[in-house]
Amino acid sequence: MSRRGGSKQPEFRRPQQSPAPSPAGASGRGRGRGRGRVGGESSAAAPPPAHGPSFTSPAPSVGIPSGSAPAPASPPPTAESLSSVVEKQLTLQAPAPSSSKAHRFPDRPGFGRAGRKIQVRANHFQVQVAVQDLYHYDVSITPEIASKKVSRDVIGLLVQAHREKVLGNRMPAYDGRKSLFTAGPLPFESKDFVVKLEDDDERGSSSGSARRRREREFRVTIRYASKTDPHHLNQFLRRLQLDCPQETIQALDVVLRATPSERYDVVGRSFFSPLLGQIGSLGSGTEYWRGYYQSLRPVQMGLSLNVDVSARAYYEPIPVIDFIMKHFNFNLNRPFSDQDRVKVKKALRGVKVEVTHGQIRRYKVTGVTREQLRELMFTDDNGTRKSVIQYFREKYNITMKYSILPALQAGSDSKPIYLPIELCQIVAGQRYTKRLNEEQVTALLRATCQRPRERENYIRQVVRQCNFNTDKFVQNFGIQVKQDPALIDARVLPPPMLKYHDTGKESRVEPWMGQWNMINKKMVNGGTVQYWCCLNLSGRTNRELSSQFCHQLVEMCNSKGMRFNPEPLLPTTPGQPSQIENALVNVQKQCMTKLAKVEGRPSLQLLLIILPDVKGSYGKIKRVCETELGIVSQCCQPRQVAKMNKQYLENVALKINVKVGGSNTVLNDAIMGRIPNVSDKPTLILGADVTHPQPGEDSSPSIAAVVASMDWPFVTRYRGIVSAQPHREEIIQDLYKSYQDPVKGIVHSGIIRDLLRAFYNSTQRKPDRIIFYRDGVSEGQFSQVLLHEMDAIRKACVSLQENYLPRVTFVVVQKRHHTRLFPLDHGSRNQTDKSGNIMPGTVVDTTICHPREFDFYLNSHAGIQGTSRPTHYHVLFDENNFTADQLQTFTNNLCYTYARCTRSVSIVPPAYYAHLAAFRARYYIEGEASDAGSASGSRSTKFEVTLPSVKDNVKDVMFFC
Repeated sequence: MSRRGGSKQPEFRRPQQSPAPSPAGASGRGRGRGRGRVGGESSAAAPPPAHGPSFTSPAPSVGIPSGSAPAPASPPPTAESLSSVVEKQLTLQAPAPSSSKAHRFPDRPGFGRAGRKIQVRANHFQVQVAVQDLYHYDVSITPEIASKKVSRDVIGLLVQAHREKVLGNRMPAYDGRKSLFTAGPLPFESKDFVVKLEDDDERGSSSGSARRRREREFRVTIRYASKTDPHHLNQFLRRLQLDCPQETIQALDVVLRATPSERYDVVGRSFFSPLLGQIGSLGSGTEYWRGYYQSLRPVQMGLSLNVDVSARAYYEPIPVIDFIMKHFNFNLNRPFSDQDRVKVKKALRGVKVEVTHGQIRRYKVTGVTREQLRELMFTDDNGTRKSVIQYFREKYNITMKYSILPALQAGSDSKPIYLPIELCQIVAGQRYTKRLNEEQVTALLRATCQRPRERENYIRQVVRQCNFNTDKFVQNFGIQVKQDPALIDARVLPPPMLKYHDTGKESRVEPWMGQWNMINKKMVNGGTVQYWCCLNLSGRTNRELSSQFCHQLVEMCNSKGMRFNPEPLLPTTPGQPSQIENALVNVQKQCMTKLAKVEGRPSLQLLLIILPDVKGSYGKIKRVCETELGIVSQCCQPRQVAKMNKQYLENVALKINVKVGGSNTVLNDAIMGRIPNVSDKPTLILGADVTHPQPGEDSSPSIAAVVASMDWPFVTRYRGIVSAQPHREEIIQDLYKSYQDPVKGIVHSGIIRDLLRAFYNSTQRKPDRIIFYRDGVSEGQFSQVLLHEMDAIRKACVSLQENYLPRVTFVVVQKRHHTRLFPLDHGSRNQTDKSGNIMPGTVVDTTICHPREFDFYLNSHAGIQGTSRPTHYHVLFDENNFTADQLQTFTNNLCYTYARCTRSVSIVPPAYYAHLAAFRARYYIEGEASDAGSASGSRSTKFEVTLPSVKDNVKDVMFFC
């Protein structure tokens, strides 16, 4: 049975039974300070021999010859049955842990050579490690501590008290959780310690009883776990060992993070502090702290410390009364409504405040009282009932100004502590974890938006300030960090030639610095709009202005090669912003009435919509148009309608053309049939992404989107399908589905099947190749996503025709990384674009890339503001045997085919379109579950949200553009 075999009939046939096996498993991610003293210790086990416990590293299962050139790609598999292919390559026997690589990813097929050679710098700093044994110990703290900061305080006190006498003068590096590492063995195998930590939260009392209440006792057990051999890491970096020794890298990473973790506020892999830069306001009672990101990675030059700029939102240390005014803009001279009270409770729950009357004490807010402050009563120590207002007047001589407001509540429900809002101050240094509003996001982005020269200088300054080579932990472990950013060999790929329609004055264009324009050019495939109309929802845009705008837009579309009827079905129709749904339904009814009289009963092809003057209605408009009425729509901002700028009209025309089935431009190599591994055989280009709800929206589903090219060999038109799936599930669940029907037998469905059939209906060819660009996957999820999603692709293919197995290339697209590339000479025009960034088309596959696997960084776009972020492409599966030059050039060239502008974009368009489609689908369910589960905040809250289906006529075009 041939692996590529099967029927030669030009159609898909349903097999009687799918031979594809199913995978065995499918998988669905307080802070306080203290001081104190350490008590005595007791040994839990006899100490080991003087040299410490022995540990033998497992021998590598496969060796790869060393050398500067990567190993050649493995040959394609020979004829095998489908079950053999799936079992050998793709089936998991059990759910893979997120950190394991159950499947070996392809070797780098060689380094790229195409393009002009240049050198750039990267925010990677080479790390060298003296060869010595690293010892790993498990740490157990009882009672358990949730805060890493408090855990570090406990271990810090332990080390301070016992380093010389009990710990063998070792300098342990602790990760804040369960792991502790030393350079050499400790003189025991297991030992218990007692640590007494003094809580800082309620300061000020000097009485002995109060002091005893604030002192917490912890039992700490340190137990030997393993010995890590750095030789294994050296072998991996020299490509003599296949599997990456993650435990060694983790140990070294903990060492490099030990001192910053003591000095600064730790958030994930980032550190923040007022010492790292000026604090700035974000508005609404919040501020940002500057900081930096730090991560240790194995790369081709050895170990690399990746350091980048970062910023984070914090509560301003201001009176709570000021926070409420800034955050909500409430009138504090009137009582809070129930709705206002709930808002304040959500904003302040869990926040630490301090009261300054008498002794300074800190409390964690647990709620807001239903009663006003003047109504609150409590029983004092003498058993007397009195009001809170009376208590503060008698004891502290304080008269309350805001007695009509509620009080903050601390403590428990059974023993509440009432705190007058006006006497509370927010404690400094607390992270703001709520969802940021638009103004806050803008301010935070502005804080980190630095030109390349400034960003590189800040990163250099951070590394100098950290001064790793004099750090006590780093020195103790024999680690050295170079002070200068890595110098990297890179290449600038040439831009592709773009083809426009031959009737234009210019039928070809070669972009310059990642951009071009539409002057003297016509769309390569102009769409037709015969039946259209305009709905005006803006009160500021009168009928005359809206009609004039429509006329100008139609003229622009026609001048660029579209066939756009200048006469609308209806005169511009005004609509009320408060009655959007009714306005859309009424327009559709009027259009259908008119079109019923036209031969063939055509449908409305396009609805132009001038948006309301106030933001917030775009999502509703798209939901109604695309899932209820089946209308392709183009929204326009009222301020742009008033300007009628030619560039704006041109950009809208580009979007309209692809929404009515046209194409704006095409790669000249596609026309000439010169794209390797694409032009010679029917090839399906897929892009996929999964978007997750905002933090705090625990009941909203995640949304997956997959788009597929429909116009091989040109690769410009895409069809998109969206699907809801369980909350925060990264693996796309609906790529392939099947169930047993008692009458029909096995019923197959799923996104990939639908897109394969759509491709066949469009081109009359079955794809022989699939190139899958998968966005939004973190490194720890590579194996899971590849195995499950490739298995789904295989099953979808054979469910359409027995033994139908197109060759697949699976590429992960990553934007959420911290690598930045800088020009070697910031002042050189030959090395930078107008924004001071590296040139569009810059590609890096050396030095800072994976030691063995097929990955590269591509900066395909010209910078606009700030420092450009290159996209990281990592090949997880490649049956098409792409060379480095072929895949890098094809990916870069695709970035020039994005339909919505005349610029190259930063990520490959299929992935970009999938991202747009997923966010469009988010609008369809926006608001339906936004308040679900907000009362308890429990992640277990279940609230079923149904994603409405996109109408077929809308799905046929690029509605998401």
